[in-house]
Amino acid sequence: MNKFQNQITRLFSIEIPLIQAGMIWASGWRLASAVSNAGGLGLIGSGSMYPEVLLEHVRKCKQATDKPFGVNVPLLYPDIDQHIQTIINEKVPIVFTSAGNPKTYTSMLKEAGIKVVHVVSSSRFAIKAEEAGCDAVVAEGFEAGGHNGREETTTMVLVPAVCNAVNIPVIAAGGIATGRQMLAAMALGASGVQVGSRFVASYEASSHVAFKNAVLKAGEGDTMLTLKQLTPVRLLRNKFYEEVAAAQQRCASPDELTKILGRARAKKGMFEGDLVEGELEIGQTSALISALLPAADIVLEMWTECRALLPQLLK
Repeated sequence: MNKFQNQITRLFSIEIPLIQAGMIWASGWRLASAVSNAGGLGLIGSGSMYPEVLLEHVRKCKQATDKPFGVNVPLLYPDIDQHIQTIINEKVPIVFTSAGNPKTYTSMLKEAGIKVVHVVSSSRFAIKAEEAGCDAVVAEGFEAGGHNGREETTTMVLVPAVCNAVNIPVIAAGGIATGRQMLAAMALGASGVQVGSRFVASYEASSHVAFKNAVLKAGEGDTMLTLKQLTPVRLLRNKFYEEVAAAQQRCASPDELTKILGRARAKKGMFEGDLVEGELEIGQTSALISALLPAADIVLEMWTECRALLPQLLK
């Protein structure tokens, strides 16, 4: 296969413009290193990690790959200052931030020689990320799993809008699990894609096998965006989701919703495998995922399909 280069591969020194999302309870060092070794960019998801756990994952990832990898830092979680210090001390080359103000840590990270990317759900936030000095942005449509934007803008609309709004490279995310979708995102102007849900259904993902199997069984309409009064999140329908939906229908207050959510609900669902009472964060594209695969096979399969389809579209 001929060597491919564009803004994203050059920015991150990778071979394939495919980034594995740093998902809580799924993206540990095993998954991140496997994706990086396959030519993409693997991310460790720090949102579910205590500081000492992140340090362990970063060091194990360094041992498992000599390729670039990064850490995803959701700014709404605790211990962020310690996470940032770990990243700087360990010389992690790339950081993806989300769910917060990109100005908070971008200058500090860039002074340490780290490339910074911020996840956005609108053109307005993309402009703020560019003004904060970010090297690129991820334009994440509301098809995506996990925490999401309130605007509910789809990837098909968001990606070209963000590409028109900023001059830095744009990475598309939300509803991307196949090479065909990867090609479509790049046709919209993205220089690469970030993929989450597809990597949940990989052998290396640290999520529970029961959750992985639930993802494989999911169909169209089996996920919903909910908890917009708190922090919007896309979930697989289960008993917990139905409880939240019923509370919202009766106009429950944010305090009541917070009480229903409780503590460690995502850990219970995605990491411990409680498919009844757990919070099961996954994207709409779960409807297209039918097999559990090694992460390297996912990277190769998506990239091969993406490259093969382009000549066919031009016929």
